Amino acid sequence: MRSLPLPLALTARLTPVAVLACAGWALTSGPAAPPAAAGHHTSQDSPAQSSSGPSSTAAAKSYSSAPTPCTSVPAATVTALVPGAQTAGKEIPSTDTQLRRTCSWNALKGYSYRWLDVSFEISQSEQEAQQEYQQRVTQKSGGGTVPGLGDSAYSVVNLTTQDKQQTREGVVLVRVSNALVVVTYNGSDFDTKKAPDTDTINTGAIKAARAAVGALGGGQG
Repeated sequence: MRSLPLPLALTARLTPVAVLACAGWALTSGPAAPPAAAGHHTSQDSPAQSSSGPSSTAAAKSYSSAPTPCTSVPAATVTALVPGAQTAGKEIPSTDTQLRRTCSWNALKGYSYRWLDVSFEISQSEQEAQQEYQQRVTQKSGGGTVPGLGDSAYSVVNLTTQDKQQTREGVVLVRVSNALVVVTYNGSDFDTKKAPDTDTINTGAIKAARAAVGALGGGQG
């Protein structure tokens, strides 16, 4: 198979990560921005939520530090969601690793591109985490709740188009006590110019989020 030059959409996806690393990961609305600031949103991208899989609901706890993000998702899950990626992942530098940590996996296999971010944020109190969670849900309207995940969970999928290339991105926000888990999962096909379907992205993001919530045990204070 011939080699594929780095597409504009992929370059746009990588740029926010480089900026975050240089800025010490001053996170605002999530671990990474969508490939295009403005895209074509479709009504079909407000996903029907799935409650399949084991429940990751956690009892009320207080967390003082973030767990290691690059081991929060099993290697088999990384391989399934991001074919061709190094399962060890790459942790993005943070100004305070006790409070914020994120890991990224991405790969271009053939013409199929996938990206997964998993991040943990520890707030000073449960009330502060609740406020932050609600603010982000409001910013990412159009999705729905995810039952049986953490104390509160929300999922949204959006489609963007840049230079006729589609990218579909799913974001899952989960609050467990004073901790927030943020998962971003997206994909594109640079041969067909199409994106994976909504269910594929939504289900994959939720699967990664369930694993990440399970990893929070290591950060309990």
